[in-house]
Amino acid sequence: MKLTIFAATGGIGRHIVEQAVAAGHDVTAVVRNPKNLPGQPRVVTADLAAADPAVLESAVEGADAVLSGLGPRSSSDVGVATRGTKAIVEAMTATGVPRVVVVSAAPVGTVPSPGRPAPPRHDPGDGFFMRNLFSPLTKAVLREHYADLAVMEDVLHGSGLDWTTVRPPRLTDKALTGSYRRTYGQNLRRGFLISRADVAHCMLRVLEQPEAIHQTVGLAN
Repeated sequence: MKLTIFAATGGIGRHIVEQAVAAGHDVTAVVRNPKNLPGQPRVVTADLAAADPAVLESAVEGADAVLSGLGPRSSSDVGVATRGTKAIVEAMTATGVPRVVVVSAAPVGTVPSPGRPAPPRHDPGDGFFMRNLFSPLTKAVLREHYADLAVMEDVLHGSGLDWTTVRPPRLTDKALTGSYRRTYGQNLRRGFLISRADVAHCMLRVLEQPEAIHQTVGLAN
């Protein structure tokens, strides 16, 4: 497949690029600094915080699918997921590319947004520990980050594209296993951790699964 990968130098994005290239896909990597991703088949330089629409359109034109590892890395980055995803959606719409897979986060299903002002208090897949300790704590610490991702999901839901959103729990730097649990529409019971490499593997995997279109995917080790 011909794939365009955004945030290709990020923690998950690097793994998407590496695995996609290893699998023989035709990859275009969109990055702010091309020096951070040497040796790839095609690199497009773009800052999604203030992207040139023509550059983004050239990056996605002719692609079979787009994958995005975009997300805020620090408090100063809050809002980048929403702004960047809007720019990606506009470029895809302009060039007629329908398929997109993005990474979000496990707690986002219970975070209010303009498109979903009254989400459930608890995710149906969360157990006692997650509902009562881990999820409230992480949402308190990363409230603005998750709010950004929740609005980003609103953007996708209203885009008319064939989207899939992957919602991992806490990320690790462990090696790729290709062996993890996943489900649609909710988190996984006792789903506390997953490696960035396995998240990337899942994102590539769902491209070949039509049933994943218009779905949120919960995954964990």
